[in-house]
Amino acid sequence: MNRPSADQIDALLPQTQCQRCGYPACRPYAVAIAAGSAAINRCPPGGVSGIEGLAALTGQPLIPLDPSCGQAGPIRRALIDEDRCIGCALCLKVCPTDAIIGAFRYLHTVVRDDCTGCELCLSPCPVDCIEMTSLPTDQWGAAEAARARQRFERREERLAPKTQGPQDHQHVLQAALLRAAQRRAPMGKKTT
Repeated sequence: MNRPSADQIDALLPQTQCQRCGYPACRPYAVAIAAGSAAINRCPPGGVSGIEGLAALTGQPLIPLDPSCGQAGPIRRALIDEDRCIGCALCLKVCPTDAIIGAFRYLHTVVRDDCTGCELCLSPCPVDCIEMTSLPTDQWGAAEAARARQRFERREERLAPKTQGPQDHQHVLQAALLRAAQRRAPMGKKTT
């Protein structure tokens, strides 16, 4: 049997980006499984069905969830207690899908459809105003995973350092200096 690609493995993961597997996101875990350096039983959000899918894809034997990674259970969503939120913005920094909105010293809230239930927002909250809740009809399937992956990738792209070549940097600097000179010039006089 051919070894499956990281893309094939990543497509089976729930895309919660929870880091419980020991990797910084679902994609690095998929890469490690594809390389043969990670076991297929390290994803609690995927649960038994996730392990079954990975076993079928990789041809590895079915093994129980590694208890050191946590317990399987339904995907849950974060909920912020608005009366206790102090607007510290620490939860904003760790949310892998930008599901938490707010600003420093202002109330924060969770866009429930964007929350993957990763629980990464819980530990940085200094006032414990975030709790995890389950919806009675909460389903997490391929469409939700694809949406979560897309939100995570957009966030990663937004946070990636922008690389500019020396020519780009020089052009930006010259344009900024010209704008500043124009603002300082007396009315009616143009600088060139």
